[in-house]
Amino acid sequence: MPEGDSVHRLAERLRGSLDGHAVVSGELRSGGAAGTRLDGWRVLEHDTHGKHLLTRFDSGYTLHTHMKMQGSWSITGEGKRVPRAVAATTRVRLRLDSGRTAWGIDLPVVELLATRDEAAATGHLGPDPLRADWDADEAARRLLARPERPVAASLLDQRSVAGFGNLWANELCFLRGVDPLTPIGVVDVPALLAVGARALRVSATVEGMYQTTTGSTRRGERHWVAGRAGRPCLRCGTAIRVRAEVAGDPGRRRTWWCPSCQPLRDWFHAAVPLPA
Repeated sequence: MPEGDSVHRLAERLRGSLDGHAVVSGELRSGGAAGTRLDGWRVLEHDTHGKHLLTRFDSGYTLHTHMKMQGSWSITGEGKRVPRAVAATTRVRLRLDSGRTAWGIDLPVVELLATRDEAAATGHLGPDPLRADWDADEAARRLLARPERPVAASLLDQRSVAGFGNLWANELCFLRGVDPLTPIGVVDVPALLAVGARALRVSATVEGMYQTTTGSTRRGERHWVAGRAGRPCLRCGTAIRVRAEVAGDPGRRRTWWCPSCQPLRDWFHAAVPLPA
């Protein structure tokens, strides 16, 4: 699933191709507004909040999309189309006065709403480190509202802090030296958020550093733990372990950690039985 930095980079790419241009012909092909023609609408700007993309038009409407696990956007040049097999899954088509066409492919969320009502789509989200209105104190307050919840599951809850997906939840736990099952209430949450915000911004804005947490861009060395089950820890050499799911996470996403660099404290072993 794309994370906040993925969507931030996507928005930057779409800005360069769409913003300021009028739609010569276009339509929505799914969602509650399926069939709506967008001809004559001019793209004003793109904005993001966490994993949500907002495309604003001069008509007073905003196109809200979310890629979830499978969606993507493609831009083709004048006279070009996406392959026929891909075209069959197109949910949004925008042919612009520049000759380019933007294709929203296999998007599970396509929603058209009045720009003044954007909060209906994103108002539930927590603060986003990639937005100008990032509020670390509010994010910490929301995370600590459920102090018993595991760190990884807490970071994945977009209502507390928006933009961290499974990769970042795992990598941030490693960077702070805590097992992902550790209750968020005993973690230094401001420090966790400071590291997370800085890492997400670098990933979103620095060329060549997309989702690189180790500082190394060599193959197999971009991440400390994510996707590295059974491989030696890049810091201590201990084999990285993996759990089948994040406790309390309905998405049942995997969790990776180094048992040496991220030990569960003795009191936690006694208080909370580990999953088999």
